[in-house]
Amino acid sequence: MTWELLRDTLLLEYHNTRLVVLGVAALGATAGLVGSFLLLRKQSLLGDALSHATLPGIGIAFAIMTALGFSGKSLPGLLLGATITGLLGVLLVLAIRSTTRLKDDAAMGIVLSVFFGLGVAILKMTEKIPGVSAAGLEGFIYGKTASMVWSDLFLIIGVLAVTTTITICLLKELTLLCFDANFASTQGWPVLVLDIILMALVTAVTVVGLQAVGLILIIAFLITPPTAARFWTNRLGSMLFLSAIIGAISGWLGASISALYSNLPAGAIIVITAAVIFLVSMIFGTARGVLPRYLRHLKLQKKVGRQHLLRATYEILENSQDNTPLKNLPIAMGLLRKHRYWAKGELSKLIRQARAEDHIERQPSGELRLSESGFGEASRITRNHRLWELYLIRHADIAPSHVDRDADMVEHLLGAEIVHQLEAELELSKPTIESPHAI
Repeated sequence: MTWELLRDTLLLEYHNTRLVVLGVAALGATAGLVGSFLLLRKQSLLGDALSHATLPGIGIAFAIMTALGFSGKSLPGLLLGATITGLLGVLLVLAIRSTTRLKDDAAMGIVLSVFFGLGVAILKMTEKIPGVSAAGLEGFIYGKTASMVWSDLFLIIGVLAVTTTITICLLKELTLLCFDANFASTQGWPVLVLDIILMALVTAVTVVGLQAVGLILIIAFLITPPTAARFWTNRLGSMLFLSAIIGAISGWLGASISALYSNLPAGAIIVITAAVIFLVSMIFGTARGVLPRYLRHLKLQKKVGRQHLLRATYEILENSQDNTPLKNLPIAMGLLRKHRYWAKGELSKLIRQARAEDHIERQPSGELRLSESGFGEASRITRNHRLWELYLIRHADIAPSHVDRDADMVEHLLGAEIVHQLEAELELSKPTIESPHAI
């Protein structure tokens, strides 16, 4: 491979490469868009059952067209047959789920295996039709991207346009269906009709994707981009956009790599490319990625430890003084250890952290003293803790002897707005909140 070949491939200089890359990228965008609703509907494997259910239709359509004297390999006819049996498979899944006690996974497993086995048997039978060659039909199982023509590209773009239009028009309804179908049903929304529309969109994407990536790998194209996008955002609109972008990029890169290395199958490389993007998203995704979540957890732990230390220091000052206002006096390390029973070395780590944040000062005598900013922060933290304790006692029927533990689990998440709501709820406006343990 030369740099010139790499440049020409990525810039779509070659006619066949341009056709394949644009077609697969459009398919990836469409699959990512529709697959997002499947993922949120928790029916991702329904697409798998649908894709496998298309195989018998390909064989049956081939046999019917040859029997009528037409070309058995006419793509529109084959896709029509695939659409009919694919929809039949989906309807069987819905029928099994509705009329029996079997769950979705069992119904989809039955339909998937039976239809795929039936399809393999029918394709084998078509090979024995006299005077007709059925060679190439098995390409729909794994995909045959290189054989795409301009009519295939226009078909995929047409499906993308229709799918995008329907998604925009029914975005509110499909969102309600995916997040709470029972609520949608009680509100009078036609849940069954919406389910059928969603399945029709999935069927359209699956059928047009048979030639590009095959019926086995099309399910990865429907699932992987949405799951990758889910790691980056918690908003549906952003997820739909990112999923379409990831699907398009997967198709573009996968088809380009396959064009550079002719011995690599395009469908498999496209799916592998999508899987790599998924892996990167799983690790670095800002909304749900493993690394950002771990960093947020460390930050929260650091915040919790700092608040425990400052509150413990403030409570020790309160217990050792009867005068008001409270004086910021030095306290011994031993008192801190006894107050919360910190593990060995944990207290020293928290003190180093508090000193670095200028909340605690170490005295020449070895005692600790809150800084001016630390004293104010400790007072605020203690007050918020007692606000939450009082709320739990008055409105959650939690015994005062147990409230400290329950308050301790939530108080670190209290923001200014929640504190104001607690003050309004409890009708407290005094600067100092009495500890509920004294009630």
